[in-house]
Amino acid sequence: MLRWSVHLEGGPRRVNHAAVAVGHKVYSFGGYCSGEDYETLRQIDVHIFNTVSLRWTKLPPVRTGGHERPREVPYMRYGHTAVLLDDIIYIWGGRNDTEAACNVLYAFDIMTVSGYIYLKMHLFKNRSLYIGELWFTPKMSGTGTPARWRDFHSATIIGTKMFVFGGRADRFGPFHSNNEIYCNKIKVFDTETNCWLSTPSTQPLPEGRRSHSAFIYNGELYIFGGYNAHPDRHFNDLWKFNPEAFSWMKIEPKGKGPCPRRRQCCCMVGDRIILFGGTSPCPEQGMGDEFNLMDHSDLYILDFIPNLKTLCKIAVIQYSLEQSGLPHDIRWELAAMTTNSNISRPIFSSHG
Repeated sequence: MLRWSVHLEGGPRRVNHAAVAVGHKVYSFGGYCSGEDYETLRQIDVHIFNTVSLRWTKLPPVRTGGHERPREVPYMRYGHTAVLLDDIIYIWGGRNDTEAACNVLYAFDIMTVSGYIYLKMHLFKNRSLYIGELWFTPKMSGTGTPARWRDFHSATIIGTKMFVFGGRADRFGPFHSNNEIYCNKIKVFDTETNCWLSTPSTQPLPEGRRSHSAFIYNGELYIFGGYNAHPDRHFNDLWKFNPEAFSWMKIEPKGKGPCPRRRQCCCMVGDRIILFGGTSPCPEQGMGDEFNLMDHSDLYILDFIPNLKTLCKIAVIQYSLEQSGLPHDIRWELAAMTTNSNISRPIFSSHG
């Protein structure tokens, strides 16, 4: 019984950021927020969410004096990716409003010393070698009919196969001509045979979209949210794809979930999804950006198998039940579930 169990505001207000889960913590790198300076080159920011205390912290900037050169620390960016491999976080790509798309691969060693977390950053000199090892390139054109070129899609690994869903393509080729296509069919690439597989299409299917989230739970693929420009529609639906039956199912979790959005982050921690950030149509005139979009500083937790303790805490909060007779640790957990963070930049109206 899936349930949205936690909703908190006041975290990092971020869009097009990248995040990975390491143990019980989520590390979020970069992203953008409308109104901030993305022309000045400055260090990428790193926010950490503790899934036990439900609190956000921000790491201080890395010192670049001495033998460390500033260029070895990635600059603030958006549209990049982050992956975890052998307890090392790899950051690839992204851009800001001054630099073109970045083609440097960075690695973050995470070490815990006396309760403090340190990030040591390395700049790889032989970029193509590491990219090849991490993302099974070079050239994975393979045999079979490849997926149509696209951007803002998701590519998720289950076993030895990569499942590509969604994204934005163009009807006339690899250049935008305002004839966008939003495919809603899965494309599968077999990394063992280097082959694109022929795949059936069975109803129901989620609507085509881009800038959605994709994650794996118990060997099945889930997608959440995203955007389709044809109806100018943002989504907050949740779909599950079974790779064995090759079928989709729409999932309706209990509880109140996020509003429709795109470009958010989703990270799996145990049996829970941590979803935060993204952007949505602004409900109030004058509060959004020039595209009438509002960037989010909220966080939601989707619990796949909420236990009795979690359900009881949700009931206490939902019905405003008396807490004075509860054990101290339960009251502390209830406070954590209902106390917003305070590290996000506030939104100011363009009308003052």
